[in-house]
Amino acid sequence: FSAMSKTSAAPARSHPAYRMGALEWTMLVALAAMWGASFFFNKVALRELPPFTLVWVRAVLGALLLAALVRMSGGSLAQPRSVWRSFVVIGVLNNLLPFSLISYGQTQIASGLASILNATTPLFTVVVAHFVTRDERMTLPKLAGVLFGMAGVAVMIGIDALRGVGLNVLAQFAILGAALSYACTSLYGRRLRDVPAMVAAAGPIICAAVLMAPVALVVDHPWELPMPGAATWGAMIGLAALCTALSYFLYFRILAAAGATNLMLVTFLIPVSALLLGVSFLDETIEPRQFA
Repeated sequence: FSAMSKTSAAPARSHPAYRMGALEWTMLVALAAMWGASFFFNKVALRELPPFTLVWVRAVLGALLLAALVRMSGGSLAQPRSVWRSFVVIGVLNNLLPFSLISYGQTQIASGLASILNATTPLFTVVVAHFVTRDERMTLPKLAGVLFGMAGVAVMIGIDALRGVGLNVLAQFAILGAALSYACTSLYGRRLRDVPAMVAAAGPIICAAVLMAPVALVVDHPWELPMPGAATWGAMIGLAALCTALSYFLYFRILAAAGATNLMLVTFLIPVSALLLGVSFLDETIEPRQFA
C-alpha cells in the first residue's frame, strides 16, 4: 500500500488524463464483454480440468501470445528491475490470486452469485483508493453510485441468486478475495502508467505463468489427467487470447487514461455482456428484471 501511495500522492489536478471519453467507454465495454465471456469459458474448461491447472494453462498461453505481440509491435520486455518487480506483484494480485480464487469459487457456487460477489470490486477500489491515494478520494456520490451499481447487478442476475449466500461460505469468500485483489491491482498498477500497454500486459502474465507452475504441478498432477477434448481446448484458447491477452492490453490502456476507480466500473458491465452473450449464442431471453 505504501508503494501505491508513493506513486499516487500527487493531487488530482496533476492527473488531467483521468477522464472517461468515448474511446475509454468503448474500451471499457469491450473489456467487459471479454471478461463476461471468461465466466462461460471457465465453466466449460472446469468440466475436464482442475482449477490450478486451468489457471496455469491460461497464463502460459496468454504469456506466449502477449510476448509474440510485444515482439511484433516492436516493443521490448527488457525493462528495469524495478518494473519487473512490479510485474511480479501485479502478476500475483491480478492473475495468480484472482484466477485461482474465481476458478475455485465457481466449482462450488453458481455463476450468478459469483457475478454479484465479483461486482464488489468497485466498492473495494473506492474504499482502498480513499486510504492510499490523494487523487481518487471517496465521496458520498461516488460511494452511493457504487452501491447503486451493485444493487443493479443483483437485480439483473436475480435476487434468487442471493439465496445461496451463507452456503459454501469459503467459496464466496474466495470470490470476494478475488474482487479485493483486483481492486488492489488497479491501484498498484498505476506504477506502470509510463510503460507501454502491451508490455505492461505481458510482464505480469509471464510472471503469473512462472509462479503458477509449481502450484499446478504439486496440487493437480496435470500429467495424470486425460487429454482435454476440443471444447475444453477451445475454452482455454478463448481464455488466453480474449480474456487474458487482449483484455489486459485494454486494461492497462484504460488504467493509464481513466484511473483505477473508473476502470473498475467494468465489473458492473460484465453481467450485461454475459446476458447479451446468452441471448446471442444460447437462445436465452432477457427478462423484465434484467431490463430494470
